[in-house]
Amino acid sequence: MEVDPDTTEIAQKVTEYEKFLNERLKVDLQKTLDTRDEIYAKMSEYLQLKTNIERMQEVDFPKGELRTKVDLGCNFYVQAKVPDVSKIFVAVGFGFYVEFTHDEALKFIDKKIAHLTEYAERMTKDSGRIKAHIRLVIEGLKELQGLQDVPEEQAFRDIWE
Repeated sequence: MEVDPDTTEIAQKVTEYEKFLNERLKVDLQKTLDTRDEIYAKMSEYLQLKTNIERMQEVDFPKGELRTKVDLGCNFYVQAKVPDVSKIFVAVGFGFYVEFTHDEALKFIDKKIAHLTEYAERMTKDSGRIKAHIRLVIEGLKELQGLQDVPEEQAFRDIWE
């Protein structure tokens, strides 16, 4: 029994496309979505900080100090006393913290959120492109293998007839 050379060539192409789909496109899509999720988490933290700063501005602290509880991790809290609430330290990236007044911190947070929003939109567009490439490869695989989609008309039947 002889093997048709066209069949082996098609099988090789199918294997290459499947490998590209699974090892490259799906991995890239997952990385892009993970990056976007990390960006959304950072945005959430900055928005929470902004809300806290705005609330601190509304409250008049006696003697300019604040008593609070700080989470050390694993929901283990300790009491803390902040002697001067007029300035705060904000993580600006790369492990650096900058001391800001409340107004400066709010301006920084607005700029940071705008930057993160732009980056998240870029990741969303990239994930859309990758999904389109995945769809294109899947369609190519169907064509190579001679598979066809079920037409829309046959997939569903009208229940009112």
